[in-house]
Amino acid sequence: MSRKRKELPTLTGVKIIDVAAEGNALARVDDMVVFIPFGAPGDIADVKLDKKKKNYAEGHIVNLTSPSEVRVEPRCEHFGVCGGCRWQHLPYDLQLKCKRQQVVDAITRIAKVEHPEIEPIIPSDDIWAYRNKMEYTFSDKCWLTREQLESGEEFPERQAAGFHIPGSFDKVLDIKKCHLQDAFGNQLRLFVKQYAKDHGYSFYDIKGNQGFMRTLMIRIASTGQIMAVVVFGEDNPEQIEALLGAVREAFPQITSLQYVVNLKVNDSIADQEVRVHSGQPWIEEEMEGLKFRIGPKSFYQTNSRQAYKLYKVARDFAALTGVELVYDLYTGTGTIANFVSKQARKVIGIEYVADAIEDAKINSEVNGIENTLFFAGDMKDVLTPEFIAEHGRPDVMIIDPPRAGMHQDVVDVILEAEPERIVYVSCNPATQARDLALLDAKYRVVAVQPVDMFPHTQHVENVVKLELCR
Repeated sequence: MSRKRKELPTLTGVKIIDVAAEGNALARVDDMVVFIPFGAPGDIADVKLDKKKKNYAEGHIVNLTSPSEVRVEPRCEHFGVCGGCRWQHLPYDLQLKCKRQQVVDAITRIAKVEHPEIEPIIPSDDIWAYRNKMEYTFSDKCWLTREQLESGEEFPERQAAGFHIPGSFDKVLDIKKCHLQDAFGNQLRLFVKQYAKDHGYSFYDIKGNQGFMRTLMIRIASTGQIMAVVVFGEDNPEQIEALLGAVREAFPQITSLQYVVNLKVNDSIADQEVRVHSGQPWIEEEMEGLKFRIGPKSFYQTNSRQAYKLYKVARDFAALTGVELVYDLYTGTGTIANFVSKQARKVIGIEYVADAIEDAKINSEVNGIENTLFFAGDMKDVLTPEFIAEHGRPDVMIIDPPRAGMHQDVVDVILEAEPERIVYVSCNPATQARDLALLDAKYRVVAVQPVDMFPHTQHVENVVKLELCR
C-alpha cells in the first residue's frame, strides 16, 4: 500500500525579492529559500508549496495580493502555462539587467578568475517575432489548464498543435498565437491543424506512439525565404500529398516545403530521410553578403539579427589580421568559420554532426571561400595533439560548445596547443565559467560581452576573450 504524500502548506504574504536561476523568482521565508515561477521582485503573494527540501522549497503563486510595481502585462494569452517565455511579465530593461547578472555571478562565483568589468549586455533590436525557427507538436489530447479543469466544462475536441508543457514529454498545450515568430508562422500552423481536423486525420498519441500528424517545423529566414517541414507518424502517401498540396496552394510564398515519415518512438529527425515536396531543399540566410544555406537538420542561431551582432563580437575579439590559423571548434554549419575567413589565413572547423559539416563545406563553396577546412567527429576524438601536429598550431581558437560545455580532454588539448587568443562563445554561462576556471592555468580573461538572443526568456549568450599568459 502506497504512502499518502503529506499535503504541503500555502504560505501567505510572501514577498518576492529577486530573480533566480531557470527563470524563477526567489523569496525567503524564515531560513528557507523558495523558488517561484512567474514572480517579479516586489510581488507579495500567497504561495502554495509543491516541493519542500531541508533548505529550499518550490511553489507557485495562488493569489497575487500585491503586484510589484515593475510588473508589465504579458502579451501572450498562454503566459504562465506554456513556459516558453517565463519573463514576459518583466520589463525588457529588467530582463537585460538580470541576464547580465547571470554572467557576473557565473564568472565571480563559479570561475573565480580575474576579469575586467563585464560589458553591458547587447540588447535585441526585436523583442517580439524574433525567432527564425519554431517547432510545434501535434497531440490527440491537449493539455487542459487548471482553470479549464475547474470550470466543469466538457472538452470533446482535444486536438492540439503547440508546445510541450515544461518537464512533460506527453503533455502538449494547444497554441492559439505565439508572438515569437512572424505572424505567418501562426497562419501556417493553424491552417495545417484545421485541414487535418476537417479531413479526419489522426493527431499523434504520444504515449501510444501512433497517429498521423506528428510535428511541424517552420523556418523564416531574414531573407524572407520560408521552410516548412511536416513530420507524419504514418506512411500514408495519399493523405500526405493531399495536405502538402493544400499547403502549397494556400501558401505559395513557401520556398521549401518538405516532409518526413517518422515511425520511431522519439521525435528527432536527425536520423530520418527528409523528402522535398516542392521548392528547394534549403533556405538561405545572409550576412555581410555571405549566404548560408540552412537545411531542415541544420543548426543556425534562432535570432538572425542578433546572430550577426554575436558573430561580430566574436570576430572583433579574435582580432584577426589575415595571417592567423584559426580553429573553429563546434563549428556547426560553419557560420562563424566562414564569417571570419576573410580576415584569416586559414580556418579549420570541427563539428560532431556530419550533416552539419557537409552544410559548412557547401556554405564555403557557394560563397567562393577557399581557405576553410572542415572535419566531422567527436571533438575529443578529432582534436588531438596528432591532429594539431598535422594541421598546425592555431593562433586563435573560437569555441562555441553545446550547453554542457567542453570535455576535459578538449580543454587539455587546448592548453597544450597554446593558441595566442581564445574566443569562447556560450549559451550557458555556468558551464562556460567552469571551463574558464580550467583555462585559467594558462589564460587570462580580457573581455566579457553578454548578448541577448532570446527576449522574454532567462537564456543569455556570452562571449569571453582570453589571452595566453606570457
